Amino acid sequence: QWQLVESGGGSVQAGGSLRLSCAVSGYIATRNCVGWFRQSPGKEREEVASLVNGIGTTHYADDVKGRFTIGQNLTGRTVYLQMNSLKPEDTAMYYCALARGSWYSFPPLDKYNSWGQGTQVTVSS
Repeated sequence: QWQLVESGGGSVQAGGSLRLSCAVSGYIATRNCVGWFRQSPGKEREEVASLVNGIGTTHYADDVKGRFTIGQNLTGRTVYLQMNSLKPEDTAMYYCALARGSWYSFPPLDKYNSWGQGTQVTVSS
């Protein structure tokens, strides 16, 4: 079974940076999709960024484009989310997730099969 463990969350001031990491145990096939999502109290979980494994194509939510970068290490087993120019509205619990299967476009949230426990990001003004 796949396990995902996030790390790197914390508290920063607006304008600061954080780098989240997601360690994935289990095989990640080409065209599986790995994504970062976030959820704040009273709001639905939303996609932040996603990446198609082995292909490298990426997708970002409009409000993080130009500020966040998703990537993975050489083995593909660690997926990171570099977050720059953080804003208070970025405050949320951040989750990484894996969508197994062969994806030629970015899957909807309900197609993600495995989820981590989340890491809290708090941005103060």
